[in-house]
Amino acid sequence: MQRKLRMAMIGGGKDAFIGAVHRLAMNMDGQVELVAGALSVNPEVAVESGKSLFLDESRIYTDYKIMLEKEAAMPAEKRIDFVTIVTPNFVHFDPAMMALDKGFNVVIEKPITFTLEQAKQIKEKLIATGLTLLLCHTYTGYPMVKQAKQLIKAGSLGKVRKVYVEYPQGWLSTFLEGTGQAQASWRTDPKKSGKAGCMGDIGTHAFNMAEYVTGLQVTQICSNLNIVVEGRMLDDDGAAFLKFNNGATGVLMATQIAAGEENNVKIRVYCEKGGIEWQQEDANTLKVKWLDKPTEIYRTGGGYNSSYAAHNTRIPAGHPEGYLEAFANLYRNFALTVRAKINGETPAAEWLDFPGVDEGIRGMAFVENVVASSESEEKWMEFVV
Repeated sequence: MQRKLRMAMIGGGKDAFIGAVHRLAMNMDGQVELVAGALSVNPEVAVESGKSLFLDESRIYTDYKIMLEKEAAMPAEKRIDFVTIVTPNFVHFDPAMMALDKGFNVVIEKPITFTLEQAKQIKEKLIATGLTLLLCHTYTGYPMVKQAKQLIKAGSLGKVRKVYVEYPQGWLSTFLEGTGQAQASWRTDPKKSGKAGCMGDIGTHAFNMAEYVTGLQVTQICSNLNIVVEGRMLDDDGAAFLKFNNGATGVLMATQIAAGEENNVKIRVYCEKGGIEWQQEDANTLKVKWLDKPTEIYRTGGGYNSSYAAHNTRIPAGHPEGYLEAFANLYRNFALTVRAKINGETPAAEWLDFPGVDEGIRGMAFVENVVASSESEEKWMEFVV
């Protein structure tokens, strides 16, 4: 099969934020084409959004269930290959399960589901169907994040001892949901977001980054969540102490009330012989700090980088690659993997390096555990999956 993969989108209409980001990312490499969509729960917005994207009017839908039924009934030469789900958290599980039942691969925003049990059900369905799922933890798509992972995996820095990961934002420093702002409203509503606010929205990114870069898993947690802005229903600030399965310890901080901050995700990992440091505000740079020699600066596009970093680098060194390119790396690796599987081929290891259902389960376990720990009188709790 040598053609673009055909994609349908659920959510992400003209009144949404992340849908447009997905469309930019999936278009960047010419691997995917958007052919159908149920782009909003508002029928008028769904139709207007589909028309603005020049979709065939017969494939603009006002209900995702009808879309999946009709798309599944289409002949092979027209049928979609996968569905991208960019709805609020409480509308992740049902469309994902239905898409998998209809034989469609899935791309889904994080956190993967509303509950941990739902995430486990999706894994069971993926095993039964043999289909592929991409979970959009965008920051793992950066070349220098992949380089950091490969340096630690190779053992050149020695055993991991300490992990610091943080995600500060300031956009919810006021009671923004009280103004009717859509993004703030659903993210701070427990009926739509789930048990956690800040920790579900961006804490899951920090948690995923810590486990991805180190290759370790959290086994114990001690957390404290706060509601700083008066009237808010879910946490907007928090931190957690972490213990990993190799004995290392860590600190995770996520907040949405750090006035003046934007999205500077940052990770530091300290090992026996040295450490690494990466932050999104200087995404092309990875610092490697040694115990007994000067600090090394790794740069995106450098010929000394691993095959994983090189595969996810798009332009010559010195040209900035940012959030959209990292997002596009996820889509490209997913598309290459799906196409290889359709063709009966084995995907390259570099293609398979994207977050999936296992990361989704770990992320939902983080949400459950970080809330439970914060509400408990115990100092430390086992991290239960």
